[in-house]
Amino acid sequence: MDFELSERCKEFRGRLSEFMDERVYPAAALYEEQLRASGDPHFQPPVMEELKSEARERGLWNLFHPDPQWGAGLTNLEYAPLAELMGRSGIGSEACNCSAPDTGNMEVLSQFGTPEQQDSWLRPLLDGEIRSAFAMTEPDVASSDATNISLSIARDGDELVLNGRKWWASNALHPHCRILIVMGKTNPDGPPHRQQSMVLVPIDTPGVTLVRGLEVFGYQDQEGHAEITFEDVRVPAANLIAGEGDGFVISQARLGPGRIHHCMRSIGVAERALELMCKRATERVTFGQPVATRANVQDWIAEARIEIEMLRLLAMKTAWLMDTVGNRHARIEIAAIKVAAPNVALRIIDRAIQVHGGGGVSDDFPLAWMYAHMRTLRLADGPDEVHKLTIARRELRRHVPAHEDDRPALAAQTAKT
Repeated sequence: MDFELSERCKEFRGRLSEFMDERVYPAAALYEEQLRASGDPHFQPPVMEELKSEARERGLWNLFHPDPQWGAGLTNLEYAPLAELMGRSGIGSEACNCSAPDTGNMEVLSQFGTPEQQDSWLRPLLDGEIRSAFAMTEPDVASSDATNISLSIARDGDELVLNGRKWWASNALHPHCRILIVMGKTNPDGPPHRQQSMVLVPIDTPGVTLVRGLEVFGYQDQEGHAEITFEDVRVPAANLIAGEGDGFVISQARLGPGRIHHCMRSIGVAERALELMCKRATERVTFGQPVATRANVQDWIAEARIEIEMLRLLAMKTAWLMDTVGNRHARIEIAAIKVAAPNVALRIIDRAIQVHGGGGVSDDFPLAWMYAHMRTLRLADGPDEVHKLTIARRELRRHVPAHEDDRPALAAQTAKT
């Protein structure tokens, strides 16, 4: 297990660091200014298009995609430090066309899409011309169990008809969003994991209604988290991704890389929070001494560094396993990092807020927004409890002898994973 960065990764990291320092960090204030001046929370600030253009010129584009046909051709292990760097700024990932949910949607289309689907939607996404959304979560069911999905997809000749309601469709309110990947049920009476399918639905299709943007702790994110209704929405049957009943399998293939990408970016967020905490602690004076001299604050700083290093090692191990044995055999590590990353980042952000005092909960500093964003990751792509259940079942399975018949419930429960 060698975590030494490849020469290719070091070269990319050097160029990305320069881009972040020279262009992205300085542009953050202008981005916010242009967004506020527009009066539209989902406006695309012109500076973002400038950053995207420059990132592409610098060869810092589609860094997430492991297939050189579609992206930079980096391994998960090589991408990890790059995602961390981009995660230090709220606009870094989009500048390099590495934003969720587009990254996951592009991977779905490159892996499962037909040539026609790739020409229509994958290529414009790879070129950064359009954005996309992933509509899976529903308000009326516990969507952490994907078999609960209830939106209906019925075949009518050469068309598919969609009826149902989704919410938390991130990115659907972005002004450049053009396509939705929608998960619904095509065969309600089939086996539990073969009932679901995924369909491409252009966002301007008749019957698609963007009901509202959901706020996160009072923040209306620029890309939006939309509630969407589908009322007799008709799309060509050719818009089905892969085959009928493949939705669950596709979702698992999509969510593995997506989860670890979130976690890689979370490390960057944690690093930035620690940096802000140290800066504030050295600048502020209470009772005649800098806040940084207080033992509890020094404990927080030391613990933050320890936790970040442990988190980074787990992320690197998970990425290495995904590269060497595949996502399926790395599922426990993927579940573990998905629980650990947002929780560690939240703990560090919370302490940074405390060191900042009243300013920490205001928008004069980025910490309140960072906290709100990180808190959603304990729910996005599966809540903590589901991932912990996966880990616990695997652990318990080791202690359930195959010949024992006096614990059928536990044996049946652990056999599901």
